Amino acid sequence: MRFDRLKRRTEIRKGQLDIAPLIDVVFLLLIFFMLTSNFIFQPGIKVSLPKAITSEVIGSENIIITVTGQDLLYWNDRPITVSDLVSKLKAAAREKKALLLKADTQASLGRVVEIWDLCRELGIPQINIATNQKAGEAG
Repeated sequence: MRFDRLKRRTEIRKGQLDIAPLIDVVFLLLIFFMLTSNFIFQPGIKVSLPKAITSEVIGSENIIITVTGQDLLYWNDRPITVSDLVSKLKAAAREKKALLLKADTQASLGRVVEIWDLCRELGIPQINIATNQKAGEAG
C-alpha cells in the first residue's frame, strides 16, 4: 500500500493562524453574556426616598435602618422586628456608630419618629435621614 495518496493537499504555513473560529466563539460568548445579564436580579429593598434641596453626601460607614412603604423594618438590608432593633441599637450606641435612616415616602411618619426617638433615647451619636437631591436645585 502506498502512503503517497494519504498526503495532505493543503499546506499549513508557519506563523499563520485561522482566526475565524476564534471570532465565532467570542461573538457567541458576547451574545450569551448580553442576554443573561438582563435577567440578573439585584437584591435589595425598594425604597422611594424623599427629595431635599439641602441634602449632602455622607462618606462614613453607617448602620442603615430602612423603613419600607408598608412600615417594615430592615437592619442593613435584613428584616428585623422592633424588639430586635432595640437590642441592636443599644449595641450600636455603645460602639458610638452613626445611623442612616432610609424611609420610603409612603412610610408612616409615626414609625419614623418612633425609630428617631428610640435612637436619641439610646444615645446614638449621629442620626442621618437619607434623601435624594432635587434635580437642578442642589448646589
